[in-house]
Amino acid sequence: MSDSILLTLDGTQHDADAPFLHADDLAAVRGDGVFETLLVRAGRARGVRLHLERLVRSATAMELPAPDPDEWRAAIENAVKLWTAEHGTSDEALLRLVYTRGREHGYAPTAYLTVERVPERVASARADGVSVVTLERGFSIDLAARAPWQLLGAKTLSYATNMAALRHAASEGYDDVIFVSSEGAVLEGPRSTVVAVYGDTLVTPPTEIGILASTTAQAVFDLADAEGWKTKVEILRPEDLVAADSVWLVSSVTLAARVTHLNRYVMPVPADADRFSGLVDRAIAAEGD
Repeated sequence: MSDSILLTLDGTQHDADAPFLHADDLAAVRGDGVFETLLVRAGRARGVRLHLERLVRSATAMELPAPDPDEWRAAIENAVKLWTAEHGTSDEALLRLVYTRGREHGYAPTAYLTVERVPERVASARADGVSVVTLERGFSIDLAARAPWQLLGAKTLSYATNMAALRHAASEGYDDVIFVSSEGAVLEGPRSTVVAVYGDTLVTPPTEIGILASTTAQAVFDLADAEGWKTKVEILRPEDLVAADSVWLVSSVTLAARVTHLNRYVMPVPADADRFSGLVDRAIAAEGD
């Protein structure tokens, strides 16, 4: 039984433990590519449509050849089928789509998918929440509009800053990070989107300030609107998070992790925390196409 699966877009399964990328692939030497990460739950990849739409937007922003959503969808179905044939449907998995500019000297793009077990940290984050430190991201909220070449709204492979922030947080005793702009506005996490809950109202920052459009937040807000919640997209500041009933980091794989500590402040424990996490679970189930 393999611990991971590697599949190219043409449907060929490769040995996940054997060398695969060329040394001059621009994903490796420059982070020149885009990716998506999906949750596989109960034998189905979740949020496929939203992830493929974002993959196309990211590729467009990077001037990569337009990916064919139908081709990627077929590959996703194949990858999930291979995984569940070996591992069944009881355990969750992480499915990653990777699309790069290819090799350095004029070759075709590189496209592949991997499937592996969900990291152990996910169960802990869902069950126990996460302690978070705010860190400055180093840009203002109008940078995305002034400098589209910064690719602030694209999900690129250039994640070195995000990983460095998480290592710094860990060295300070925190589990995760919320980035803030140079003006002090809440942006996003290195691998998540911020959602604040105020009674029956959900609030998340706008993508126009230079953050990634979250597939999970979109699915959650769509369902929340249908179920009678109020939803808002507006600028938040750390003091707004402190004033919230609860604050969550949402993402495609972890789904919902409640913020237990914001810097040194201990966040209150909401009496109905399961209400929001249940909303996220239902939203992901509804987007399992």
